[in-house]
Amino acid sequence: MIGIRTRDLRKVYHSAPPFAAGGGFGSPVARGKQKKQPNPEIVALDGLSLDISAGEVFGLLGPNGAGKSTTVGILTTRVRPSSGQAWIGDHEVWKEQVAVKRLIGVVAQRPNLDFSLTAREILVFHGAYFGLDSQERAKRAEALLDRFKLRDRADQMVRGFSGGMMQRLSIARAMMHDPQVLFLDEPSAGLDPQTKLLLWEIIREYNQTGKTILLTTHNMEEADALAHHLAIIDHGRNIALGTPAELKASVPGGFLLRLRFGQHSGDLLQRLQSLAGVTEVRVNSQNRSDVIFGQHDRAHSLPVLWFVLAYPQKFCEREVGQRGIACGLDQAFRADFLR
Repeated sequence: MIGIRTRDLRKVYHSAPPFAAGGGFGSPVARGKQKKQPNPEIVALDGLSLDISAGEVFGLLGPNGAGKSTTVGILTTRVRPSSGQAWIGDHEVWKEQVAVKRLIGVVAQRPNLDFSLTAREILVFHGAYFGLDSQERAKRAEALLDRFKLRDRADQMVRGFSGGMMQRLSIARAMMHDPQVLFLDEPSAGLDPQTKLLLWEIIREYNQTGKTILLTTHNMEEADALAHHLAIIDHGRNIALGTPAELKASVPGGFLLRLRFGQHSGDLLQRLQSLAGVTEVRVNSQNRSDVIFGQHDRAHSLPVLWFVLAYPQKFCEREVGQRGIACGLDQAFRADFLR
């Protein structure tokens, strides 16, 4: 089994600035007055270090532009880093590219199939590229077409395939040479629920054979269902790392107590904020407030209730305060985790 490592990966892209409105086609005088603008530096990765154990499914999470696809590009020899190092097993990616390419399978963010070929031909040609003999190529292609539910379209040109079928074929192609490390760059994007569940099942099966899988995704459900460990990256940096359970537990949750008053006052809100266990007081309308407690501080809601009940005339309208013991409380004492 083969793992993945990166150390202080940094990637800076240089690109021309956007074409200014009216620029370039004005009069010679106007063009002469323009100052040459330096190309901007776009930092895609800023010292990213990862240790991915052999035989695990590792998820990379982050918003668009966080550096997920750039990381995959570097690890698959398609993007040269500005600095830093990366290894697939014992092979340093940019010093041993041929050895690395034999060990990996890659599914890009968008299908890049040859539309002039049939599904079967795409798989067979890919196997030939990696040195499989004709008998083994035919056997593996047949098995993958069957597993990805493409047998009935095996001998049709892929230009007529749906997006989901193209994605299934792209993943089958990446598995054709049985790589030790599989890279999946947002593999379920745009797939229908049935196809997504099939894909998840196939990923789990492949991982159970001892293969290492690196998965990038925006789908939190997918990451939770598949990944053994996750890294959350933003602006090219690793900002959180752990198992899905560890990362969910680290997010501050809490209990919510919703209060209604005849009128708010700054003094009231300040006093509520100072009570034990209260982490936040939010005004959400003219006479409503949400009082938020820490994840394990449900008992601290009692001092808040007592505080409100002790000062009904000051903080509540008289007629509201006389409606039972809640003193204008909506009696909505809910235990919700606030993400």
